[in-house]
Amino acid sequence: MEKEKAEDQKNPQMEEISKKEQTEPGLEIKNENQKDNSSEKKVAELEEKLIRLYAEMENQRRRYEKEREDALEYGGFSFAKETLNLIDNLERSKSTIEKDESIKNSEALKKIVNHLDIIYKDMISILKKNNINPIESIGKKLDPNLHQAMLEIEEDTKESGTILQEIQKGFMMKERLLRPSLVAVAKKIVKKEQNSSENEEKKDEKK
Repeated sequence: MEKEKAEDQKNPQMEEISKKEQTEPGLEIKNENQKDNSSEKKVAELEEKLIRLYAEMENQRRRYEKEREDALEYGGFSFAKETLNLIDNLERSKSTIEKDESIKNSEALKKIVNHLDIIYKDMISILKKNNINPIESIGKKLDPNLHQAMLEIEEDTKESGTILQEIQKGFMMKERLLRPSLVAVAKKIVKKEQNSSENEEKKDEKK
């Protein structure tokens, strides 16, 4: 019984010691540091999420601004492209009338052609006011971004790839290609005499 009493008396002391150990300054600092580290980590994670979210919002804003600008600048792109068919039909009509033998060299033909030319110029003027401009082709070097070669014509006085004829006029809408020019380009003439002399030289070399 005395032993048990002694142990009971010791227990409160042990409890006080353990409490003191838990409340030692070093342990408190350690716990506080752990709390600070975990808080800083959470703050850093939140900051990183906010930065990512802001970057996504900024990218969406830029995309929206670009789409809005394109809609304002090129909203009539399809309509403008369809309008070019009227110009093509006008040019074809003029060409057909000029080839009509029954009215060739007549005053009626001159009047009709004159009226068609006026309409054509007016249409080109309207397109230009809306930032739609014809592509310059004749005499220019073939540019795959603007021209589409449909024919090759042998021409010794022009450099190969030089545009000689315009089959269908191309147009630009501001900086965007509305449609390419269909063209015929120059091709160097291959002389038969030169070829025959080259063949003879080759035969002599073989001998």
